[in-house]
Amino acid sequence: MSDSDSNSPIPMLEIRNIKRDYVVPGGFLKKEKIIHAVKGVSFTLEKGKTLAIVGESGCGKSTLARILTFIDEPTAGELLIDGKTVDTRPGHLSAQMRRKVQIVFQNPYGSLNPRQKIGDVLGEPLAINTGLSSAERRERAMDMLVKVGLGPEHYNRYPHMFSGGQRQRIAIARALMLNPKLLVLDEPVSALDLSVQAQVLNLLSDLQEEFGLTYVFISHDLSVVRHIADQVMVMYYGEAVEYGRRDAVFANPQHAYTRTLFAATPQADVASIRARLARKQERQPA
Repeated sequence: MSDSDSNSPIPMLEIRNIKRDYVVPGGFLKKEKIIHAVKGVSFTLEKGKTLAIVGESGCGKSTLARILTFIDEPTAGELLIDGKTVDTRPGHLSAQMRRKVQIVFQNPYGSLNPRQKIGDVLGEPLAINTGLSSAERRERAMDMLVKVGLGPEHYNRYPHMFSGGQRQRIAIARALMLNPKLLVLDEPVSALDLSVQAQVLNLLSDLQEEFGLTYVFISHDLSVVRHIADQVMVMYYGEAVEYGRRDAVFANPQHAYTRTLFAATPQADVASIRARLARKQERQPA
């Protein structure tokens, strides 16, 4: 091993030949069927960077997100976090490892318990995983509300009292309560209006810089990916058909599917969204 190899930083996340199969039971005159949802995917992600995983619905990207967050166990392959192999078998995953990785789901309306006040939503992970007192949990929850652009006055309100963008900010705050190292974001802005998308993406960038977070960003929207990603992986029928630095992938896609995906995507980005909104405001009467 060379000196440069020995001094290279340990990746925050590495997956090696990850596979995930699902068995569909047979029935009358039907054989049991195996669906290969993820087919031997590998990648490496450095601390503080963002990997965007893109592809059409059914390509396996959300299945991969569930594996990365320990919701699903891989059929085969190896998952490493901070250079350590993660044992994802039931009963073998440590509480410390669970705290390192958190997920933000697509739908801010369905991911929050409508019967819980926001303070309880944020305090629940701390109550389960730490020995903090109720006063300490309350203080940390209020601090996190401020971090995501809300305020302490929102602590005692219910989810239905917030807009979609505000609910997604709350979901992000909840994911950060245990000080994770890795955040998996599964289509976190696709259910939001364009103007709100830009605000949430900017918030995610600010939080990444402040907390040194590493992101896996699942998306089908290439304009969002171009804005937020350092690396891009394109999935097609469970396989990673393209993987590389964002600028290289966008400038010169190598796989035919990637080129087709790019050609079919309307050209839009956060800057154009802002410009469109500014023009709309200028047209409004004073």
